[in-house]
Amino acid sequence: MGGPASGIPLPFLPYGRQDVDQADIDAVTAVLRGDWLTQGPAVEAFERVLCERTGAAHAVSCANGTAALHLAVLALGLGPGDAVVVPAVTFLATANAARYVGAEVAFADVDPDSGLMGPEQAEEAIARAARAGWRVRALAPVHFAGQTADMAGLGALAARHGLAVIEDACHAIGSVDMAPDGRALPVGGGAFGTLTAFSFHPVKTIAAGEGGAVTTNDADLAARLRRFRNHGIEREPAGFEEQEAAFAADGTANPWYYEMAEPGFNYRLTDIQSALALSQLTRLDAFAERRRRLMDLYAERLARLAPLVLPAARVPWCRPAWHLCAVRIDFFAAGRTRAQVMADLRARGIGTQVHYIPVHRQPYWRKRYGALALPGADVHYARTLSLPLFPAMADADVDRVAAALAGTLGLPSPA
Repeated sequence: MGGPASGIPLPFLPYGRQDVDQADIDAVTAVLRGDWLTQGPAVEAFERVLCERTGAAHAVSCANGTAALHLAVLALGLGPGDAVVVPAVTFLATANAARYVGAEVAFADVDPDSGLMGPEQAEEAIARAARAGWRVRALAPVHFAGQTADMAGLGALAARHGLAVIEDACHAIGSVDMAPDGRALPVGGGAFGTLTAFSFHPVKTIAAGEGGAVTTNDADLAARLRRFRNHGIEREPAGFEEQEAAFAADGTANPWYYEMAEPGFNYRLTDIQSALALSQLTRLDAFAERRRRLMDLYAERLARLAPLVLPAARVPWCRPAWHLCAVRIDFFAAGRTRAQVMADLRARGIGTQVHYIPVHRQPYWRKRYGALALPGADVHYARTLSLPLFPAMADADVDRVAAALAGTLGLPSPA
């Protein structure tokens, strides 16, 4: 093992990275040697296994997590005059998807510790949207860092208001909701949501290179997702409108025929990506358990750095497959800026990131809606820093990160 004593530099620890093994490589190589590179049997197999893992009736793969969110709002038929409730702490894509279809975004505040939108914050956003004259059609809770939002509470709220629920689970493949009655409900199974969007970016729990999917239990929504994924094309004879052009004299559908009733997009996933994602899915449980183990170690080590550093806040209603180790640091009390801490850690071989700049602060949204007072999101942003978390990390890497963080903050080593 390298280190100062050996004179060998320690490897750089990024905040996240993929874990690709020989089985993954073999799966992709098999596709490259086969007949299909895109939209073939690997795509179908991946979607089938994703249904099995989540418990959903339908899974529609797509190009990435942003495409998944866009397909979800398209499938629901959202448009101008409609609004989607989105927590301010999320990646840009959650809010952007609503604007792609002309809908407005009612930004909701979040719990300052967990970064999650709860029913109370969502209710406040719905009321604000009503005052603006918007028709709220959907909630888009974000499962931040792998922890789920309070889906039982948000689902009940959505039912009272007659809203669809689009779960942004781009951080949460493999996470499990714990229902009030004690049932374990895999994220994506539709127990509380209408549609669930996933991402398979390399820093996520499983990787497809780029890739995404939407799960749902609604067959009509699944059909719309598939059409919008592929240019809006309808190939099923039952959906054809132009009977004379579509069918031969004997009533059989012309084999070349297709129709486009409304525009769609090229959001297809390839067989190459699907083969990688399918192989990775076989290790989902192992990945999730390793991430939980690392987070437990972080909690133990970082507790010794309190009150300047607090481990990631945990909620009681889920068993997360952690995507991020987003810790809370009182930079002001430490007398160091976040930029200084990040630079110092990088010099020590530790990569970090900030998740996220609250979306309502972005210039586009400020110009559209003005300055919004969302104090929970602002507090969360002011003290959050994501530390390295990925399955290939050794237990000793957590000690190394904790010691480096203590050093840059002028604290005794927690080891």
